[in-house]
Amino acid sequence: MVEPEQDSPGDSARRDEKQIEPWRAEFLAVLAETSNVSAASAAAAVPPAKAYRLRRSEPDFAREWHAALLEGYENLEMEVLYRLRFGDPKDGEVKFDNTTALRLLGLHRETVARERAARENEDLAAVRASIRAKLDQLREHVRAREAQAAIESRPETDEEAEHG
Repeated sequence: MVEPEQDSPGDSARRDEKQIEPWRAEFLAVLAETSNVSAASAAAAVPPAKAYRLRRSEPDFAREWHAALLEGYENLEMEVLYRLRFGDPKDGEVKFDNTTALRLLGLHRETVARERAARENEDLAAVRASIRAKLDQLREHVRAREAQAAIESRPETDEEAEHG
């Protein structure tokens, strides 16, 4: 007979780590705002190594991380476009390097394109799943109606006629 495995103290800690981390929302919000893991880690008061570890072990967090980076790059694109259209403020507090921003966007263009495609595929998959569920529901409804019609159209047996 095989005995059930006992949890070691580390197992429950790992299981708890898989639950939603309290720092997660802040980390992802700052990552989307800055596209900077170090800044997001500092804002969320979590070591970057822990965030990377969670990203490797939790597919949902990895998807949220990539979505936050996509949002961050979209924000950067909008900033660059704004600055190219209207210029840099001469006395601004933040020094913005358009050349570096454009280079960074160029380097990450493929990543952004892959992430956008993945997001669209997820949306498409959700739509397809919804359609399949609706079709399954309709099929069940048709089967139930057919079964009811078969029962109602069945000829009465002699025994049923005597009692009816």
